[in-house]
Amino acid sequence: MPFTILTENIMRTIAFREALREAMSEEMRRDEKIFLMGEEVAEYNGAYKVSQGMLAEFGPKRVIDTPITELGFAAIGVGAAQNGLRPIVEFMTWNFSVLALDQILNTASKMLAMSGGQLKCPIVFRGPNGSAGQLGAQHSTAFESFLANIPGIKVISPSNGYDAKGLLKQALRYEEDPICFLESEVMYGDKCEVPDEEYYIPIGKADIKKAGRDVTIVSFNKMMKVALAAATELEKEGINAEVIDLRTIRPLDWQTIVESVKKTNRLVIVEEQWPFASVSAEITYRIQKEAFDYLDAPIRRITSADAPMHYAPNLVEAYLPSIDNTVKLVKEVMYLKA
Repeated sequence: MPFTILTENIMRTIAFREALREAMSEEMRRDEKIFLMGEEVAEYNGAYKVSQGMLAEFGPKRVIDTPITELGFAAIGVGAAQNGLRPIVEFMTWNFSVLALDQILNTASKMLAMSGGQLKCPIVFRGPNGSAGQLGAQHSTAFESFLANIPGIKVISPSNGYDAKGLLKQALRYEEDPICFLESEVMYGDKCEVPDEEYYIPIGKADIKKAGRDVTIVSFNKMMKVALAAATELEKEGINAEVIDLRTIRPLDWQTIVESVKKTNRLVIVEEQWPFASVSAEITYRIQKEAFDYLDAPIRRITSADAPMHYAPNLVEAYLPSIDNTVKLVKEVMYLKA
């Protein structure tokens, strides 16, 4: 799969939203078939200012405001993709994407197979995913496991702006399959370093964010902050955790996890998903199948509560995985007292 090896080390600091904007703008300058559509992406510069300034640069034919009709504009995007264009469809939140699920599930993902390989659908659906504080149950669902259950769809869920830019550029330039790109509303302002040099990150390859020897912690999206913070706390007690960022949920890079488990012999998974049929459930199956003999403790996981996320701040805190609970679980798999 194509990707870029950086040859220079000139880095600059930008926000997560700017990294996404740069990815879209750079690829739109290169390829006139790429366009952006969604609610408030144009005149309002994006609900989260991801597309700020893009209307002025590319004009109303390539940065298109839509009515509040997710099923309608997703269908337009899918039809455009199947006729040779490369749309980016922004959902104001992935919670609203369920209104367009018919187009994602029954059209975008299946048409290549149903047409005998004749009809491709190179489209990127993107927008904020998961919880963002006190937004109530209907605006707080994480959709990685929902979408990764669909054959024919690739699911990307980055934890930082550097990865987001490289993965989004890869999707827009090289991918011919439908892509679901899941961001986090609470990370749009996060700062990241990106190179001046153009780069791409291959889809389907996890990244070891911190090397370690005692336990493997796997996570993705904003729960990487919990995983890395837990690793920092564990370091204070002499526990050296290896932290893996999945980056891509489908295809899932379970081989990188296997190699890590062969070294550490323990695995803890942290994710913002409901527990039943979650990403961690799939990882657990894969690792016990491929690396059972290397495990010195049962695989453990921390997920969101098996309930809708309520509005009250104390219930939000109780709902989501925490640093303290991650540290406690790591100590359990190491048979240490918490």
